[in-house]
Amino acid sequence: GAHSHVGGVRWWNVKHPGAYAAALADGRSPGAGREVLTAEDRRVERILLELRLVDGCPLSLLTAEGLAAARRAVADGLLTEPAFAAGRAALTRRGRLLADAVTRDLTA
Repeated sequence: GAHSHVGGVRWWNVKHPGAYAAALADGRSPGAGREVLTAEDRRVERILLELRLVDGCPLSLLTAEGLAAARRAVADGLLTEPAFAAGRAALTRRGRLLADAVTRDLTA
């Protein structure tokens, strides 16, 4: 179902439209679950989302291990050198094909 996020809390609704409509008709919430995101969860998700943008994500979001992984990714042609020199991690064309693996390495 649809997911929402406000103030560090993420919640999601029931998946089936009929169940969603029935819950509303009965005066019940269609919410199926919720979770409170930690600061670390939010940091990792920000990297995950911003890395997929053309401008990438700020290197300041990375831990020391993540920064070392970013250096390796530049050497491997997965992150662009100009963005790295400017303080950002931005995927190359090849890096976009391996974005999940790059993200895993940068957030490890």
